[in-house]
Amino acid sequence: MINLSYAHYKIEEAIEKKECIIIACKCEVWYSGRAESFTPEGDRILIIKPDGTFLIHQPKGNAPVNYMKEGAIHSVSKHENCLFINSSDVYKKEYIDIKATQVYFFQSHLLEDNQKIQLSGSEKDMSDMIYNKPELIEKGFKPLSREEHTKYGFIDVFGYDKDNILVVVECKRYNADLGAVTQLRRYVEKIKEAKGIHRVRGIIASPKISPNSLKMLTDWGFEYRAINPPKYLERYNNDQKSIFDF
Repeated sequence: MINLSYAHYKIEEAIEKKECIIIACKCEVWYSGRAESFTPEGDRILIIKPDGTFLIHQPKGNAPVNYMKEGAIHSVSKHENCLFINSSDVYKKEYIDIKATQVYFFQSHLLEDNQKIQLSGSEKDMSDMIYNKPELIEKGFKPLSREEHTKYGFIDVFGYDKDNILVVVECKRYNADLGAVTQLRRYVEKIKEAKGIHRVRGIIASPKISPNSLKMLTDWGFEYRAINPPKYLERYNNDQKSIFDF
């Protein structure tokens, strides 16, 4: 347990230094802005980032129960046996007020990270993979382009089959749903209209598809291919030996 006067001093100092702050405490939370809410006293984890972002987490779950986006201004004060942390964004008219009665631990440090996340297995990766390995769709498929930009949106893979019929492939990295089917139909119908042709094949490529979506897909005369996105950054490569193989 940390003395509240000491916690007050250290949190105030860390806010002034624009450090990343992590606090575990027993507190009540009031929020006003997107809605009005009150969370009764309980154990929480508070995270204040240098850009003003403020996250309030309960001991379980990955989503914050309350938050402030970047740009918020924070202050801390102590009255009697309570510590008060206040966060405000006057432009967005959002406010968080916290009353803490106990502080379990406090940590702060000046952190730097300018790197961007490297996403693997995206829908663009899927379209690139299909473009380079068209036999994943079917033998004789000849892709012309990937991420084809039209006024109706981006077509993931666009090409011709062995019978020289236009094929539109819509990639989904997860489970294909009804929205994916209607999106594919919209592309196919618009391509037919734009090119003045009657036959355009539509194919959804994804790891899975829901039963209702598959029925709608086949009812509309479209097709499905079970294709997994490439996983360039897999933690374990099946072709690579582990220490236990020696």
